[in-house]
Amino acid sequence: MSEKKLPVSDERMLSLANELGTPFHLYDEKAILDNARNFQKLFSWAPEFVNFFAIKACPNPSIISRLAKLGFGGDCSSLPELYMAKACGIPGEKIMFTSNDTPDEEFAEAYRLGAILNLDDITHIKAVKRACGKLPKTLCFRYNPGPDRTGNAIIGNPVEAKYGVTKDQLLDCYRIAKEEGVEHFGLHTMVASNELEGSYIVETARQLFTLVVKIHNELGIDIEFIDLGGGIGIPYRLEQEKMDLEFVSNEIHKLYDEMISSIGLSLKITFECGRMVTGPYGYLVSRVRHVTHKYKDYVGLDACMSDLMRPALYGAYHHITVVGKEGKAHDHKYDVTGSLCENNDKFAVDRMLPEIERGDVLVLHDTGAHGYAMGFNYNAKLKHAEYLLLENGDVKLIRRAETYDDYVATLRFEGAEVKI
Repeated sequence: MSEKKLPVSDERMLSLANELGTPFHLYDEKAILDNARNFQKLFSWAPEFVNFFAIKACPNPSIISRLAKLGFGGDCSSLPELYMAKACGIPGEKIMFTSNDTPDEEFAEAYRLGAILNLDDITHIKAVKRACGKLPKTLCFRYNPGPDRTGNAIIGNPVEAKYGVTKDQLLDCYRIAKEEGVEHFGLHTMVASNELEGSYIVETARQLFTLVVKIHNELGIDIEFIDLGGGIGIPYRLEQEKMDLEFVSNEIHKLYDEMISSIGLSLKITFECGRMVTGPYGYLVSRVRHVTHKYKDYVGLDACMSDLMRPALYGAYHHITVVGKEGKAHDHKYDVTGSLCENNDKFAVDRMLPEIERGDVLVLHDTGAHGYAMGFNYNAKLKHAEYLLLENGDVKLIRRAETYDDYVATLRFEGAEVKI
């Protein structure tokens, strides 16, 4: 069983809701950094271990820069993410640029910034050469195992995925790259998303180690690092257990000794986890606007799916705390909804909660990854503010809420800059 606790007392949370205005995201600095340090400690046996934090999970420089100071890298998929990683103090050699259908100008800029290019297709070798004039000295390829792996329930069947180099293409990728002057090589795969079973990650390591040996034996190329991707999940539901990362680390260590060290090879171990780093330590704080009784009972919040779209998009579960009422019986069944003109704008369906009244404060848990980041402006909804709960207990604004002027800033019409 996982615990779902607020990062502050009920009284403090109510005070923050009154003081800051809802909705807003709140992140727990101490919990994030303690979790990040623990991740690094568990894999400290691995040569030059680094986690390329997935910028897409929580693209806020106040958080990314704190992780960078611990030695985290950045996993980027676009030019703005590259710029953000560099601005947060992450050096080029700790930036992994993994993208698909990539424009030439983004390859060129990633090359200029010194990022590691992780190519998604064999044709991208020519694309990089065209964009950059030559291939970089270091190159990585994303591997799609196809029928050799089933994929987990979320990420789907690798055979159906648009990502990665096929098994038949992989050796040709490294052969061509070596002939073009590449000197340092990496190998990457991503076959899971929000996975809680640790053995799945261990098997991914076994798969990549096997390929490292194959590439060494057949091409004489020594892979210098493997990227095991992200995909380590978090327990969104109370009945779920978090992944046993100590087990994962120990088992990968055993495989490393058996398959890599035993034949005289050495390589760095990296991940690109985002969700498991920040996800459990973000909270969407909202207030009840209406409680209505139709064919069902509805709790209408001042947040909506533009603030957290995972439930509407994936049917994802997020635990809900009714602040100050957790000790009361959860004997009322509600759909918890937002205010968009979309019937699937629901945070929860048929959720058992304490009796809720207008003005109550509700907190949605585990929104620290792919929460604010997936926000949008449909219905001209303005994005909310983000705050960081500092280790000393203070609360710091790390992204202000959007205004109407922000919303129309890129438009061109008479009166666009005037607030209505």
